[in-house]
Amino acid sequence: MKGKDKKRVGLLGWTSRALMLVAAGCLVLSYLSVFVNPAKAWFMTLFGLFFVPLLLLNVFLLVWAAVRRSRAILIPLLALIPAFFLTGRFIQFTEPEETAGDGIKIVSYNVGRFALSAKRLHLENRQACADSVFRFLRAQQADIICLQEFHWRDAGEIKARLAKEFPGYNAEYFVFTDPSGCYGNVTLSRFPSRGKGKLDFDKSSNLAIWSEYDVDGTRMRVYNCHFQSYNISFSRILRALRSDYKQTVRDTEERMKASIILRPEQVNAVLNDIAGAPVPSVITGDFNDNPLSYTYRRLSHGRKDSFVEAGKGSGATYALLRPFLRIDYILYPDAYHAVAHQVPHCRYSDHYPVIASIQP
Repeated sequence: MKGKDKKRVGLLGWTSRALMLVAAGCLVLSYLSVFVNPAKAWFMTLFGLFFVPLLLLNVFLLVWAAVRRSRAILIPLLALIPAFFLTGRFIQFTEPEETAGDGIKIVSYNVGRFALSAKRLHLENRQACADSVFRFLRAQQADIICLQEFHWRDAGEIKARLAKEFPGYNAEYFVFTDPSGCYGNVTLSRFPSRGKGKLDFDKSSNLAIWSEYDVDGTRMRVYNCHFQSYNISFSRILRALRSDYKQTVRDTEERMKASIILRPEQVNAVLNDIAGAPVPSVITGDFNDNPLSYTYRRLSHGRKDSFVEAGKGSGATYALLRPFLRIDYILYPDAYHAVAHQVPHCRYSDHYPVIASIQP
């Protein structure tokens, strides 16, 4: 009996070590994913995307090894060391420092075409959802509002409707048309406009627009970005799995691969445009990538992140997978600093709005 017990303990030990090595290896790959261009190795993005679950798995294995007093505790311990320097991009435990003054208040919000199910929110239709979003945005009294996936029935009505809903704001927008109406990005600002432009992305209905403003005598350019979506629906996938599991897996993989490969090209287009801009630039929007990604590393280089500097608690912005996914951002030049950052848990979209105040 003693020999059998030892054999069982040994098997458990080797199994747990193997699991620790795999979990630690995947976590290390998530760290490395920020340096790998997804166009060359698209699958690396998936490791960064699953950083939070991989982190939690390694923490669990660390506790498991500690309880068992196993020397294998070094495996998850070493793998977790870099995470101590990265978790601040996802969650903030310390109170931000109080700073005098209100700053420039910016809102970035993917409104999901105002298409969140009426049943979920007891709303009649998209118009009712849009009205709710407009009321919320007016209450914020923001200086700049950047909206992605804005939808309207008729492009010819947008200018008049925005003027009615947001008096005192300048509106810049670019939209695509489809059978249900038009959709795209909208930027609203209380500051005088000094220029605008758009960046179309190849093989994509996503885009970025920029607007240049005179902010208290200083020029500032604001980029309102919506980078390539994964173009997958979890509910559609679940329904499809019941009929054809293998085909659903293949289709989902191809959709994710295509979107992951397109995003670096879109990021380059924005950064190249910023490089030619003669004024400081703020980058806002739905990046469709988390803070441990190639996209975030490129765009945040030389810039600050409002959540990292002034956020508190979880920074997750994708409502359907809270608290795991933070994919909406407000990034700004190093010369500025954030005095406030909020992520209100509004239910009008599958994204939460991001609200930040920055000062020079």
